Amino acid sequence: MNDLPPFETHNVDNQPPPFEPRDLWADDAVLREAIAREGAVTFATQLSHYAQLAGDELYRIGFDANRDKPRLKTHDRFGHRIDMVEFHPTYHRLMQAAKEHGVAGLSWHQPQAGAHVARAALSYLHHQVEAGTSCPLTMTHAAVPVLRREPALREWADKAAAPSYDARDLPVAQKSGITLGMGMTEKQGGSDVRANATVATPLTEEGEYSLVGHKWFLSAPMSDGFLVLAQAPGGLTCFLLPRRLDDGGKNAFRLMRLKDKLGDWSNASSEIEFCGAWARRIGGEGRGVATIIEMVMFTRLDCMLGAAAEMRMALSQAIHHARHRLTFGKTLVEHALMRNVLADLALESEAALAFSLRVARAVDAAPGDAAEAAFARIATAIGKYWLCKRAPPFVNEAQECLGGAGYIEESILPRLYRQAPLNSIWEGSGNIQCLDVLRALSREPETGAALLAELEAVGGRDAVFDEYAAKLRADLSAASTEEIGARWLVERLALALQAAVLLGSRSPAASLFVRSRLGGEHGLAFGTLRASDDIDALIARALPL
Repeated sequence: MNDLPPFETHNVDNQPPPFEPRDLWADDAVLREAIAREGAVTFATQLSHYAQLAGDELYRIGFDANRDKPRLKTHDRFGHRIDMVEFHPTYHRLMQAAKEHGVAGLSWHQPQAGAHVARAALSYLHHQVEAGTSCPLTMTHAAVPVLRREPALREWADKAAAPSYDARDLPVAQKSGITLGMGMTEKQGGSDVRANATVATPLTEEGEYSLVGHKWFLSAPMSDGFLVLAQAPGGLTCFLLPRRLDDGGKNAFRLMRLKDKLGDWSNASSEIEFCGAWARRIGGEGRGVATIIEMVMFTRLDCMLGAAAEMRMALSQAIHHARHRLTFGKTLVEHALMRNVLADLALESEAALAFSLRVARAVDAAPGDAAEAAFARIATAIGKYWLCKRAPPFVNEAQECLGGAGYIEESILPRLYRQAPLNSIWEGSGNIQCLDVLRALSREPETGAALLAELEAVGGRDAVFDEYAAKLRADLSAASTEEIGARWLVERLALALQAAVLLGSRSPAASLFVRSRLGGEHGLAFGTLRASDDIDALIARALPL
């Protein structure tokens, strides 16, 4: 008998409960194990606290920050040029939480062993729930060591590292914490920054310049300052260009328009013109690329972490849905083929995070360990290439697990899907990464030695891995590094390094990863694992009930 009130057409049932709130630390065994393994266990309490905040409040307000996109205000109501970007209030709350908890500065304001690993984990947690704010957070973090090299910019470095967020448009001296953006790309240059045409004219012998030119992409135009490249008399040079001058006046630049992007909606990106803007040189004239490269290790690592975070959130959403949705008399997760898909996604996600935090440990150790520095140098390029390539199809597969519900904006999956391609483009496209790997192998032999040492450290644990590593070793020894085959080489290096981390950690996923990714027991799509007892264990490990 129908007990519905008059005119009600149906009961709402067979729907999963809300995903949030979730404790993103308690849920993630792979993260907890990696934090202990890579030397950051002393930060576990901080990570746990932020994971709970991220999985509850920050997850919820991220929808608002993306729904109400930033807006450019070139002038105030009286006609004064202001070049401001307006955000939904939740954007500022997200930035405040991230800055205060160390997403942009833990490495610098708590400098101890494991700090870079912990900061990487904070970035991974934050990016899961709101990726757009990761852009200014990453750039702010990466700029600190470069700014610290210039005594005149020490205040900028200290306030970028500080666990404080201040959105007010004021000179740096009046703020407790700042954020930084970047402007490298011009219309005619793209990745070829040496083709940049912005001109820097010296004003004083103390490193002050006047900049005239444009940038086709200025990331985070609401920031307190921007690292930009321009042509000085001595060649391409890096500069810090503040939004506000020391006397409080606005610097001489114009924001022309905000970019209408595929994703990354909560964050603003713009075109900008410099009209005699004041800037201070960072490093020597003609050393612009070398100066920027100092930051690349940090920004590439964050691209890896972003890809791993997008995979993790997409996987969590898919498993959560599959455990609650009934089809044909049983839950989705009880169907064998769906379990294959979910387990395959869990395998990919675990390998992505484990590899990323291994690289974070290398970054942490790099200042005092030449071998780890060499590994970080090349592994960040390898990891950025491969993980960022894997994220878009991964998120799409997770979307499919939810069916039509995964295509609706009320779900987080569409946002993740739009975001997933960004990291493969930002900070150098896939081809740039692969060419950089070839360059490192040919010019910095210590990087090749570091890769081989990483593989040899787990030799003898798996026969399939040993055979795969031997072929790679032979290719590297034979200098099989022609440009046309660069992607093929870097892909195999990435898979071997992921396998090595899993084998070294004795992860229960290691053997299946090796057999499927290295041994050929896998198709070209997710969900093509061979029948195995490991499948149910992988799903249980990925997300607790």
